[in-house]
Amino acid sequence: MLTMTDTAEEAVKTIVSNNSGGDDAGVRIRDTGQQNGFELSVAPAPEPEDTVVDSAGARVFLDQTATTALDDRVLDAELGQDGSVRFALGLQG
Repeated sequence: MLTMTDTAEEAVKTIVSNNSGGDDAGVRIRDTGQQNGFELSVAPAPEPEDTVVDSAGARVFLDQTATTALDDRVLDAELGQDGSVRFALGLQG
C-alpha cells in the first residue's frame, strides 16, 4: 500500500486545510493513463471505491487503478519557500 514521508503528510494536511477541507477531506489521486500519469485534487471525501490511506491524519484517496499502480510506492513532497508543493513517487524500501 502507498506510504507517505513526513514531508508528504505535512503537505497533504496543509493543502487540505488551505482548501477548506472538512474532517473527511483529503487529496485524491486518480490514474489518468500511461501518457498522462496521475491527477491530484482536493476532495471533500473519498469516492465509494477509493482506497483511503491515512498517515498521521494526512488522508489520501486512491482510485482503483491508482491503488494498484502505487501499491509499492512512497509519496514524498518538496515544499517551496513560496508555498508551492512538488510531489514525487519513489519505490518503498
